[in-house]
Amino acid sequence: MMALTLDHVQIAVPAGGEAAARRFFGDVLELTELPKPAELVGRGGCWFALGDQQLHLGVDPDFTAAKKAHIALATDDLAVLEARLTAAGYPIRTDSPVGGHRRFFTEDPFGNRLELIDTGTSA
Repeated sequence: MMALTLDHVQIAVPAGGEAAARRFFGDVLELTELPKPAELVGRGGCWFALGDQQLHLGVDPDFTAAKKAHIALATDDLAVLEARLTAAGYPIRTDSPVGGHRRFFTEDPFGNRLELIDTGTSA
């Protein structure tokens, strides 16, 4: 039987949003930026390591923020991430725990919804 695994997730960003994306995903969330293949550099956007997978930010000329659809990022210390996001001015919307783990939602600089889940402690 054929097996499928997740290679990467891509979310859209507006044209010219790379600097804000790097500040949010690189500086605030501390993801490591990956070099894009030479043949894709001209398309804009940027890529980040996300564990064994990747997060791709692709430029969409008709950008509309994802308000319901989202990616969920797991961390072993949600409190540190929450403090970092709050200090940087990003919204924190707490939600009920899932599987006994705390979580909240925030938005990237473009209004895309992100879920952050604590894998280190139970609620």
